[in-house]
Amino acid sequence: MARQLDEQIAGRFAVGRRLRVLDVGMGQGTQALRLARAGHQVTGLERDPTMIATARDALAGQPEGIRERMRIVEGDGRDTGVHFLPGSFDVVLCHGVLMYVEEPDPLLAGLARMLAPGGLLSLVVRNGDALAMRPGLHGDWASALAAFDTTNYRNRLGLDVRADRLATLTAKLAGIGAPLHTWYGVRVLTDTAPDGAPVPDDLETLLAAEERAGRTDPYRAVAALLHLCGVRG
Repeated sequence: MARQLDEQIAGRFAVGRRLRVLDVGMGQGTQALRLARAGHQVTGLERDPTMIATARDALAGQPEGIRERMRIVEGDGRDTGVHFLPGSFDVVLCHGVLMYVEEPDPLLAGLARMLAPGGLLSLVVRNGDALAMRPGLHGDWASALAAFDTTNYRNRLGLDVRADRLATLTAKLAGIGAPLHTWYGVRVLTDTAPDGAPVPDDLETLLAAEERAGRTDPYRAVAALLHLCGVRG
C-alpha cells in the first residue's frame, strides 16, 4: 500500500515539494512517520490512547528534524472540522478506519473538505465484493456462502465490522467532490497468511508479486482490501 501511495504522490505533485498530510485514524503512526521521514509535514489524528502512546514513543526516537515535521492530535476522525480548516491539506489518508464506522458518509465528506484543490484522498477499506474469499480458501463453505449476501463480517480481532463495495464508494467519492482517480487491491495473494507468520526470506519477491496483483485485473478485484485514491476537483 505504501508503494501505491508513493506512486500517486509522485504522479500528482512536484518532486521535492513538502506536502501537508493528514492521517486520520493514524493508529501507531506507521504511515505518518514514514511520510514525515520523506520530508512532508504530517498531522496524525487518532482517538485511541494506546495507539497515541505508541506513536509518540516511535516519534520520540526520531531525529529532531523529523519530530518537528510531525504532530499528533487526539480526536475522532468524524470531527475533522473541529480541528482543522477546510482545504488545509494536500494529502488526506484514512486507512483501515471505515470498517469501524457504521455510517461512513459524514466521515468521507469531512475528509474531502480537508483537501486543497487537486489534493489526494487515500482510503483503505475492506473489500465488500470479496468477503467470501477468505472463508472459502480456508474451507469454511457455510461462511463463504453467507458472505455473498452481506457487507458485514467478523474480523481477526473478533469484532463485528463492515466492508465497502467499490461501486458504492466510487459513487460516494464523486458525490463529495473527490472522484475516484485510481484503485488498487491490497493483500491479494497473502490474505490467508496466519497472524504472526515469520517474514519470508524472499520478501522482496513477495512484495513484487503483491504489487503486480494489486494493479492487475482480475486479481485486484478479489483482494481483501481496496486502496482507493480520489482527487479533489
